[in-house]
Parts: sequence; structure tokens; C-alpha cells
Amino acid sequence: MMLDLLVRAETILTMDEGRPRAQCMGIFAGRILGFDEELQGLSAEQTIDFGSSVITPGFIDAHCHTAWWGLGLSAVDLSGARGLEELYALLEAQMHELEDQPGVWLNGTGFNQKDHDGQFPDLRRIDEITGDRPMYLRHVSGHASITNSATLALAGAFASDFRNPVGGAIVRDDSGQFTGLVEESAQSLVQRLVLPYSIEQLTAAIDEATSRYAACGITSFTEAGVGGGWIGHSPIEVAAYQRALAEKRLHARAQLMPALDALREQVSHDSDARGTGRGRGLDLGVLAGFGNESISFGPVKVFMDGSLLGATAAVTEDYCGHSHNMGYLLNTPEEYRESVSAAYRAGWPVALHAIGDAAIDLGIEIIAELQERYGINALPNRIEHFGIARPDQVSAVARHGIVVTPQASFIGPLGDQFAALVGPDRENWLYRGQSLLDAGVLVAGSSDLPVADNNVLRAMGSAVTRRTDKGMVLGGSGECLSPLEALRLYTVNAAKGTGQFEDRGSLSRGKLADFVVLSESPLEAEEIVDIEVLGTYVGGRSTFTKSEIPAHV
Repeated sequence: MMLDLLVRAETILTMDEGRPRAQCMGIFAGRILGFDEELQGLSAEQTIDFGSSVITPGFIDAHCHTAWWGLGLSAVDLSGARGLEELYALLEAQMHELEDQPGVWLNGTGFNQKDHDGQFPDLRRIDEITGDRPMYLRHVSGHASITNSATLALAGAFASDFRNPVGGAIVRDDSGQFTGLVEESAQSLVQRLVLPYSIEQLTAAIDEATSRYAACGITSFTEAGVGGGWIGHSPIEVAAYQRALAEKRLHARAQLMPALDALREQVSHDSDARGTGRGRGLDLGVLAGFGNESISFGPVKVFMDGSLLGATAAVTEDYCGHSHNMGYLLNTPEEYRESVSAAYRAGWPVALHAIGDAAIDLGIEIIAELQERYGINALPNRIEHFGIARPDQVSAVARHGIVVTPQASFIGPLGDQFAALVGPDRENWLYRGQSLLDAGVLVAGSSDLPVADNNVLRAMGSAVTRRTDKGMVLGGSGECLSPLEALRLYTVNAAKGTGQFEDRGSLSRGKLADFVVLSESPLEAEEIVDIEVLGTYVGGRSTFTKSEIPAHV
């Protein structure tokens, strides 16, 4: 027998407890055939020796927004502006670029009020710059946006009978005038003016995004919401992923979460849907897990509350400096119980976006009740973010076997903002680390890109140090992970949390040959963030190679 590829390195960290380390790995038909002595007597069509480099399983991002980020790569990047005058200058420059393109929207991404002394742009100044050209600037959280009067008019906001939608608002100031800030579900009023994106636009966005994923060592990811709601980009968004795969423009394996809004009422046989004959699902009865090694469906994504940065996440105590503001749920508890139950009865596992502790309470209650009544569906049930979590909630998710998906990548750039919003009494509840592991909770690593970047090595370093940009250790040293546990977040844990550990997450016989080549071991490096990704392989095929990679054939 001849292997397709034989890989050698001084250290292969397999993350498989049965064989933690190796120096030689054989690959056949995209999967791992064996290691070291298991390969005696076998030759290979290609042999690559990575010398002193270190190989680990490919990184898995268990919650990100790939199409959104990819589409935003062509928008004005506002993240580097410091002070509103710099932001206005960027918009003026873009208006100049668009002079010969009437009707084209001015799009921007990456706005964060922290970069502007907590201020938001002045609508009057924005209107002076943009005139009648529609504008849409995304807040870094994704849970808010900034627009101009021309766009508000197109959205119908100036109509005498206008009412904010449930779970969102076009914000007004104390005098009743619009500010240009659009929160939560109200963003759909703006988005419907530009949706749906074409399949070609989305395919190009997926191509651009996942090629950058490969450069970060990411071999698998979960797209957290497609097909509906304000997070979706087309009702046939999945077709873009299929096209990207067919055209070899998908550079990492994709698990797709349908947005709850993409599901429809279904009436089937009385014995179906847990004996009710009624549920919510995708046409033809497609369920989580459907697909192949490259694209498959994950759990249903459900937004329950807003964002911490926007002080719209539902909490049980006021935000600091925001008297009588405890955020809000995006729908009523009764509606959540009904809609999530309908999807679950139809066979869908669920991933509930719950950042504030009030939303987490409801999320735990719903999942626990559904699991007790109907058992577990094909994949684990999850709470996304778990941002402000009380100690009793840590115990509860452990008890009910609920996966949580916090973002260590938030700690550096956003941790100081978070701490200021919740105050010292709740600061140690924020985006927990070691306390979750100590309780026995399965924690899956993720970025929530583009809210934070998807530099996995930076995120791993943050999980270890928990140091914010201003030098605070968020939650105290007791929440810091070991380098090994940090690596597990984005390999073993992310694979288990997405229900895919049978195929990925560790380098083991029979599993997919998805791996990353690093300049140093994450377990031994002085600073994990300084490690370089030298190469990324999906199914034994290169998706990224750094020019300086020390490999020879």
C-alpha cells in the first residue's frame, strides 16, 4: 500500500490521550492512517518533513459569521479611526470614491464607541457628508448599526404610523429626534433594503473569508446563522456554500446553523415531531448533521438578547452608568418557549444566543425542559457567549450537559469595556474560563468574528493570561487556563461542542487529516500570540503555506 502523504515533524501534538505525541503521520484518502511504528514498511507518493516545527490538529472556530465578515472586507474599515473627526474623514473619502456610482450604498464595518470617547456619530454631520446616498455602518458587536436620514426614510422611519419592531429600536434622543443608531432587530428594517445578496456575492465573500481562515490555521468553522433574520444574507444562502465547495473556493469545512427565522411551520404524520405532528423545520425534513465532511447543518441559531457592548444584553441588575437599563430579550419568554420547542420537537438541537444572566436563565430553563421531555437530538445543545454568568448558572449548565461557547478573543480588545459596564461585583462573571472547566462544562472555543478577529493563537493566549488591553486580568487569575486547556478549546472541545469529534478535533487513526503547522509549541512558547502559522492542511491538502516554511520533500 502507498500513502498519499507522509508527514514528519519533531513534535506532533495529536490531542489524542491514547497517543499524545508522534513524529510521523501517514495520510490516505484524506484521513489519517497511522503514526510512527504503524507506518513501518509503507511508502508515500509525497513526503514532507517539517523539521523542528510543531503540528497540532487544525483549529476549529465554533461560532463565527463568515459571510458577514467576507462581505465586509470590501466595506470601509472604521476600526482604525480614533475620534469622530477621523471617522468622518473616512466617510468623506469613501463618498469621493463613489462619486461615479449613483445608488451604491456606503458601507462600513468595525465601529466601536470606545474609540471615540464613548460618542456616536452626529446624524446631522453624517447627513452633510452622505446626502441622499444610503449608508449602513455596522457596529463591531453586530447588534447595532449607524445610518443616515436618507436610509431611515427608505426604511419608513419617518412615517407617522412608524413603530419599532419587537426586540429592537431606531433610537431617538431626549427631544424625540432620530440619532442614526439602529439597535438589534430594527436592523432588519435597513437590511431588507439591500437583501438578498446574490449567490455570486456570497460565494466571493466565503472565498475571501475562508482563505484568511486558512492563514490562521482554521480548518473547520461553524457559521452562526444563515438563511433568515437580520443575521442571514439570502433565503438560499446555503447554495453559496455549495457553489464555493464545487468551485474549490471553500478553504475550510463549514457547519451551518440555520437561523430560527429560516425554519417554517411543518405539519407531518401525527407520530412525528415527538408525537405532535407539528414543528418548525427546513423543507423536506432536513435536520442537523445533514451534509458531508465539507458542509453540514448544525443546530438552530436563536437570538435571545442583545449585546454587552450596546448594553442591550438582558441582565438582572442595571448596567453601570445606565440607571434602569437592564437590556432586553428580543422576544417574549412565551414566544421563545413555543418557537424553540417547535424546532426541537422537529429534531433540531438549539444554540441559544444568551449574553446577559437574565437571558441565560431563560436559555437554561428552555433547554433543560426540552432535554428532559424529549431527550437529546443529533448534536449538543448550546448557549452561545454565556457572557455574564452567575456561579449558579455555571453549575446549572454543567448539570444539564449544555455546551457553552464564550469568546476568549474578546478579553483583550473588549474586556475593559465589559468590566466598566458590569462593575466590580460582576466583573468575575465575564466570559468565564477555568471556573467552567472546573465545573465540568464543555467549553468550545470561538471568535464571533467579526466582533473580534479570528486569530486563534491570540485567543489562546488570552485564555491563558486573560489580560485586557489596559492590563487588567479579567475575572482574576483563577479564570486563567493552562496552555494545554487553551489548545483544547479550539481542537478537542470545539469538535465535541459542534458534535463532530468523531471526525476531527484530534489527530487520530481514521479521522480527517486536518492539521496546522506551527513555528513553536503552544504548550511551551513564552507568548502564544507570537507563534506563527506556517501551514494549514485540510484532508491532507494544503490550504495555506507560509513562504518561509521549513519543509523539504
